Amino acid sequence: MANSSSAHEANNFTSVQPHRAEVLENPLQTYLLGIIISICGNVLISVSLNIQKYAHVRQSQRGSKPYYTSVLWWCGVSLMGIGELGNFAAYGFAPASLIAPLGCVSVIASAIISVVFLKETVRASDIVGGTLAIAGTYLLVTFAPHTSTHITAHLVQYYAVSWHFLLYLFIEVIIFCVLLYVYKIKKVKHIIIVMLLVALLASLTVISVKAVSGMITESIKGQLQLIYPIFYVMLVVMVASCAFQIKFLNQAMKMFDATEVVPINFVFFTASAIVAGIVFYQEFEGLAVLNIFMFLFGCLLSFLGVFLIARNRPKIKQANRNFIPMERIPGTRQTDKVQPEAKTPAYGSLAAKLMCNRADQTDDS
Repeated sequence: MANSSSAHEANNFTSVQPHRAEVLENPLQTYLLGIIISICGNVLISVSLNIQKYAHVRQSQRGSKPYYTSVLWWCGVSLMGIGELGNFAAYGFAPASLIAPLGCVSVIASAIISVVFLKETVRASDIVGGTLAIAGTYLLVTFAPHTSTHITAHLVQYYAVSWHFLLYLFIEVIIFCVLLYVYKIKKVKHIIIVMLLVALLASLTVISVKAVSGMITESIKGQLQLIYPIFYVMLVVMVASCAFQIKFLNQAMKMFDATEVVPINFVFFTASAIVAGIVFYQEFEGLAVLNIFMFLFGCLLSFLGVFLIARNRPKIKQANRNFIPMERIPGTRQTDKVQPEAKTPAYGSLAAKLMCNRADQTDDS
């Protein structure tokens, strides 16, 4: 009787604890593999952005063909696709709360490449910001939760119906609806509102990306996960959240300067990814208080470093001397009064580029 009762208790314990056993497994090689893949992916993204930037500059100087006809531009787009695929794969090996902050590697690498290859000037804020970002990255890697969860369909289903995630999702939906009402109906075009919309969508993106990536990884290892409906639910959530996230981010880039959008987006995205990892995947469970404090301090250093690198970046100067400012053209003062939106920086820079291209074409002819 004693043996049968003990065996019954053991069976109950294993039936209650299967998810916890999966979470607590900690292969160090898998964890480091996720970090390396994420760093390489972010470096490729920064290289691709600078290649595309160089292709844009070269095509605008020539003024002959559109940028999408350039082989160099397509090489940059291909590298970006490989880099994003690497980031996607990294979520299957390391915690989401670590992979998201490693996005600062892309900002650091982009600043270095811009100075070395695009001959942009080095500023004191670049050096200080790069140092802070590197120090923050070191703290993130050192004190992040060193757990590598086997993401299976049963585990995702278990997390998706947990009360803390359902409460988190309910609060997030309410906040998103309020912000969308203020942004669309009340026409409040503030950068914080737009970036908060992006961040709320990003939290769902991180959850779904890690779920899809993890289930694909387990399927490659031999445990097929693609037969479960939860995989396709997470796939739809990932595609939809990414699409709307890109939509709002593009609107922010049109309304505000990139030096404002880049650091705010990095801070909000990283914060939402960390919260999503804590709430959904319980990545901070069992982590020491010192580790949590040092991890958050590393995030703070990375935020500050990215802000210093991104702020007041020098813009590309147009070397064409045939450019005539709009205010010097006769008859344009009254037009400016009728259309005040033409004075915004986005439209002004676009007009300058168009006039420079027309001047180049005139000189060539």
